[in-house]
Amino acid sequence: MPLAPPARSAALLLAGTLTLLLAATGCGGGSAGNPSAEGKGKDAQPASGFPVTLDNCGERVRIDRPPRRAVALDQGAAEIMLSLGLADRMAGTGTWTDPVLKGLEKQNAKVPRLADRYPSFEKVLDTEPDFAAASFAYTLGKGGVAPREQFAKLGVPTYLSPTDCADKDNSGDGDGVRTRPLTMETVHGEIRDLARVFGVPERGEKLVAELKDRVAKATSKGDFKDVTVLYWFANAESPYMAGCCGAPGIVTRALGAKNVFDDTREEWPQINWETVADRDPDVLVIGDLTRRSQSAESAAKKIAFLESDPVTRNMTAVRKKRYVLLSGQAMNPTIRTVEGVEKVAAALRSYGLAK
Repeated sequence: MPLAPPARSAALLLAGTLTLLLAATGCGGGSAGNPSAEGKGKDAQPASGFPVTLDNCGERVRIDRPPRRAVALDQGAAEIMLSLGLADRMAGTGTWTDPVLKGLEKQNAKVPRLADRYPSFEKVLDTEPDFAAASFAYTLGKGGVAPREQFAKLGVPTYLSPTDCADKDNSGDGDGVRTRPLTMETVHGEIRDLARVFGVPERGEKLVAELKDRVAKATSKGDFKDVTVLYWFANAESPYMAGCCGAPGIVTRALGAKNVFDDTREEWPQINWETVADRDPDVLVIGDLTRRSQSAESAAKKIAFLESDPVTRNMTAVRKKRYVLLSGQAMNPTIRTVEGVEKVAAALRSYGLAK
């Protein structure tokens, strides 16, 4: 997801400060290696199925028992946890682009929101977390909340969504390059991992089955193989458009349509409007965001730009007003990518583009 660097500068804590925080918050006695925490006594037996060990984005993560004070550092991770019925085991969330997924409002209201953007490392530590999960490598890196090693020093295990590391190169300055197209199986793997971490694997399997069923229903009616689409996430001056192989690629491939920028493996390349107009897609899928970090975040502002700019107003999709509005999360590799499949499929049918 195109995310502008946070306005704040994430201050790195010195070793002495880390030690003081460790003593003050008790974070080091969390789920990573202290079975006597929570007043259970040092001879307490581990929970059934624990410890859980995961190979996660190049790191080996061990969870000694189900977290009780987890922090979701990105909206995608938060919505998976909430969908698994884990609100009572969450100490906070951060980095939101959209309202919470419908149906999760009551559960989400029970969990403190630490920040709409990246919460500071200190604020996260104030929750006394015993587990932290993120959707993007940037969140657990310099400039985000804090690098994974800082959490590790305090005995707090971290989990990074494999959708942002598996078959993906994040070493450049942009939003990464896919070496292989992302699939929903990677999202399903994240769901299963988090369900295991919390000791509720059956809930994970149920959620995966529901998502698979929704995709099957959404793609069962209509053939869209001759339809061309473009995905615009944000920014009017230097727009972020989807490349071939991220979450929009999952949507496009599921429907059998064609992304006009499927010739780039960059996750969200910035492409000038002259090139966009030259590709002239049949349909524009545009992000309807509630955040305020880029220009033209909302769908209304995007459409106003498209219909007034001399370069874009004569595009086929603009003239025929073929717009599909998606939340930012539906354009990210999350459980809401399925929402993207459903909404794009329904829109293409409504525009008479199904065969």
